[in-house]
Amino acid sequence: CSEAELIRRTEAISAVLPVCGFYLQPSVGGRRLSFAFWRELAELPGVKAIKIAPFNRYQTLDVVRAVCESSRRDDIALYTGNDDNIVADLLTVYQCRTAAGEMVEKRIVGGLLGHWAVWTSKAVELLEEIIALRESGAPIPSELLTRGIRITDANAAFFDAANGFKGCLPGIHEVLRRQGLLAGRWCLDPEEELSPGQIEEIDRVYRAYPDLNDDPFVQAGLQQWLGQ
Repeated sequence: CSEAELIRRTEAISAVLPVCGFYLQPSVGGRRLSFAFWRELAELPGVKAIKIAPFNRYQTLDVVRAVCESSRRDDIALYTGNDDNIVADLLTVYQCRTAAGEMVEKRIVGGLLGHWAVWTSKAVELLEEIIALRESGAPIPSELLTRGIRITDANAAFFDAANGFKGCLPGIHEVLRRQGLLAGRWCLDPEEELSPGQIEEIDRVYRAYPDLNDDPFVQAGLQQWLGQ
């Protein structure tokens, strides 16, 4: 449907319950949406948050700029869904000059990320570290930016970026299977499987970044969580 129709439908839903907008990349079922769409959406009183997940810097900026231009800029929380840019999204202060000439700053407050379905205790530690750093006002350490690239590399293996994200669900399931949290990597679609070479990529990032996984944490709690 058209962007105008999407706004109309969202307005009807938001009159009944709070809405979180979701900008999803086209390669996994989303669609390109304009700055004008997000600008109009941000004015709807029932819209409380937006998850930005186009995996694209320009389209991410469209959403941030639209919210900054909105009269409801302070009422809308922004979350990153850009699994390829997690750390930088969380660290960045976005500055936008509005059409009225006002300089507005906006931060992404957290993440709604498929990547955080695995190695999750490390993700919690990362978010807490970034929030503490932001609140302290201290300079951003270069190590954290480097770690962000390492996380992106791991995400490329889990999400199967090399094959247009076709293996993203079985990739996540494979990590959970290795940890004992799932019995297998099956998906609702029985034909949905790892792409050729993907399991080798998952092996590679496990070897390359042992400090990013939370296998010891999972093993310590696994029996309790599974009721064994």
